[in-house]
Amino acid sequence: MARIAVEVAFALPERQAVVALEVPLGATASEAVALADLPGRFPDVSPEAFAGTDLGIFGKRLREPSSHRLRAGDRVELYRPLILDPKAARLARAIAEKR
Repeated sequence: MARIAVEVAFALPERQAVVALEVPLGATASEAVALADLPGRFPDVSPEAFAGTDLGIFGKRLREPSSHRLRAGDRVELYRPLILDPKAARLARAIAEKR
């Protein structure tokens, strides 16, 4: 069976992992994430965090990661939820700078 090379990327504020994989031709983004064994690489993160997160390819969010077929060279990225809204952070900085 033909295989293609892809990467799966996940990052925390203090560390990251980019896992190089060879997956079967026709594999989906969700399947690649499962093959990357991220819970084994990040034991301090809940396994549910990897299953329920948004996925993207090179910064572009996927609407249907379970049906998106990967191409050779794709980098599947797992997106964590924002802790702080960027607009609120900018507003807080602007207010603090005025003082």
